[in-house]
Amino acid sequence: MRAFVALILLVAVERVAELVVSKRNLEWSRANGGREFGAGHYPVMVALHTGLLAGAVLEARTRRRWIWPAFWVVVVAQALRWWCITTLGKQWNTRVVVVPGAPRIVGGPYRLVPHPNYVAVILEGAALPLVGGAWITAGVFSAANALLLRTRIRVENEALRGLT
Repeated sequence: MRAFVALILLVAVERVAELVVSKRNLEWSRANGGREFGAGHYPVMVALHTGLLAGAVLEARTRRRWIWPAFWVVVVAQALRWWCITTLGKQWNTRVVVVPGAPRIVGGPYRLVPHPNYVAVILEGAALPLVGGAWITAGVFSAANALLLRTRIRVENEALRGLT
């Protein structure tokens, strides 16, 4: 159980690092005329991802096992997430913000899949709780995340239509 809690804490620290990068990039975007889309679903996304971490720890307390294949899926998801972040550079943040005249990024993982960061989110959301045997959390998060991503991807696609 300690190893699983340590993993969850590492993911939480990674999320804080994401928020630091996101805040810096959001400030840059706004300073360059960036316009936010779909701000209403952002608090839901934050709550859902916070619930993933908390739910995984609470449920795993009753399971007490470590599932290695799920761990490696989490590692791959983290690598994909940071590949997305570095590919988008200043244009990446946790919100949907479009800077007028900014080029649409089509390199890195974006040349393979339209929304690769969400592939990472889906993989991590299912696999992270499963590392500790928290299959209920994995299922509930995955279902709720599917609903959220349906909205998020629609909003993002509409916003991206404005890029050249």
